[in-house]
Amino acid sequence: MTADVFIFWFLAILTIVSALSVVLMTNPIYSALSLAMTMVSVAAIFVTLQAYFLAGVQLIVYAGAVMVLFVMVLMLFDLKNELQAFSRGKFTGAIKVGAVGILAGLIVGAVGSFIMAGKSGAPVTPEASTSADATKALSEHLFFNHVFGFEALGVLLLVIAVGTVALSRSKGGTHAKH
Repeated sequence: MTADVFIFWFLAILTIVSALSVVLMTNPIYSALSLAMTMVSVAAIFVTLQAYFLAGVQLIVYAGAVMVLFVMVLMLFDLKNELQAFSRGKFTGAIKVGAVGILAGLIVGAVGSFIMAGKSGAPVTPEASTSADATKALSEHLFFNHVFGFEALGVLLLVIAVGTVALSRSKGGTHAKH
């Protein structure tokens, strides 16, 4: 086993274990930390695949901005009362088992279609060019053709943050002054 293969499998196992920890942890803070570890290890997998742009975006957007938003929302809730809402019961257990079954089916289907595409002789990956050209073409496509989406997403995230703080400070909110 070469070093590249070992590193890939180590990161893949780390990603799966940390992703399972997100769901299995009962403490929301530990769950958020596991989610951050999942995002960082996915970025490391992108680095091993020489997709440096995707790794950077994964770290900046998901491990940075989205995790800050998650932690901010967790800080606004009264976690002592919220823990009772996620208690283990037969109905929620059935939903969890069903979700895992659906996810396993999707993974098996994706792997099966990947294997079938490889056997048919169809190219599995697109033509590779230099990473600078690929990044330039991707950025031009995103910023010229989809600029409205970026602006709308920025405004939406701002409205969500302001609305969350306003709701938490309103009468009956978790941090309201009584």
